[in-house]
Amino acid sequence: MSEPQPPHTTWHAPPHGPPPDDGAAAGPFTRVAGGFQHVLGRRWIKIVLAIVIVLAAAATVADRVELGYYVISPGIAQPVGPLVKVPGDRSHRSTGKVLLTDVFVTRVSALSYVFDELRPNSTVVPAVTVLGPATPPAQLSAQGYLEMAQSQSAAKAAALSRLGYKVGEHDVGTIVFSVVPGSPAASVLSVGQIVTAVDGRPTPDACAFTQALARHRAGQRVTLSIEHSKVNAHAELVPGRTVPTTVTLARWPRGVRRASSTPACPLDSSARQGFLGVEAETQANYTFPLRVSLRTTSIGGPSAGLAMTLGIVDALDGGRLTGGRTIAATGTITPTGGVGEVGGVPQKTVAVENAGASVFFVPEAQVRTARSKATPSLRIFGVRSLTQVLSILRRLGGTVPPQRSLHPAAHAGASSGS
Repeated sequence: MSEPQPPHTTWHAPPHGPPPDDGAAAGPFTRVAGGFQHVLGRRWIKIVLAIVIVLAAAATVADRVELGYYVISPGIAQPVGPLVKVPGDRSHRSTGKVLLTDVFVTRVSALSYVFDELRPNSTVVPAVTVLGPATPPAQLSAQGYLEMAQSQSAAKAAALSRLGYKVGEHDVGTIVFSVVPGSPAASVLSVGQIVTAVDGRPTPDACAFTQALARHRAGQRVTLSIEHSKVNAHAELVPGRTVPTTVTLARWPRGVRRASSTPACPLDSSARQGFLGVEAETQANYTFPLRVSLRTTSIGGPSAGLAMTLGIVDALDGGRLTGGRTIAATGTITPTGGVGEVGGVPQKTVAVENAGASVFFVPEAQVRTARSKATPSLRIFGVRSLTQVLSILRRLGGTVPPQRSLHPAAHAGASSGS
């Protein structure tokens, strides 16, 4: 008697789906097939995980590979009023707002390049556009805070002078703006320090500093009197003690431009002049008749000068400068009220319009650039001076202080600041 054959479904997998659940025991093929699918699933999980790990590692590496570009994107437009502090008996609450605006400047990496190029209202520019020919990226923040500190001093001088106060000014030395990496200066100087003498010879300004160095050849040692001041993220130039430091000058590198001789600052053009490796400029201190402070945090550069000047004028002269409007301004400011060009105007235009400004003052040469990003609701005015800005604000309904002779308070107790 022969053995009965097992059920047919035990030996043959159906073409679609599992065998019907008819209570029959699963055969050997079904068990083997299930195990194969389980093994294959685990293998795919491992492959996917490996791909994810490789991609994550590649992204990390690409993010650290910095390219020779920066991306400039819209920053924040904020009221100047809360940043300005003046004596309480002369302070006025503003009926409108004066906005300063900045931009975000970020180094482009291999990972972000395509995204940065496609971002709306952002611009990718070569690093030299942001850094200039001599500034290394590591010094960019310190330079920005130094420029802001100098801009604040100029804004105070321009505003107080316009209001009829007497402002004193004197040069105190040569401040370091940038240091060439690998140069003799790199071991002894940093951004924000002030050189007050070279070999005992006072250097109250950049011309005196350059002339003193021009007397020395490569290989010679010079002694610099260095005030170890520094600038912080609040754009405060914090003084330090002055220390004499000796350094040996190097040969002048090829491709590095020498300081040029001018009628105001004649220089010896000797080819054997020694190389220190520093970009420096005159540091001025001002004597103000009123204690005025500007408190910024993590904002660098000189472009808020015009806006800060308007904020100080508004706080000291009634608070009705804008006629109740929200206005914005960008532009450098000189102590005498001149307005200069700035960077990032397209991005700043976007920022001030997003903040609700109806009027935007920009340097005259950059009007077309600003208007290319503005909507009809934002009026753009190109200006060259503080006087011109105040004249426009008067036409727009603002209350503008008249040009005055020396203010009586100019003879009150003076304070110094920079």
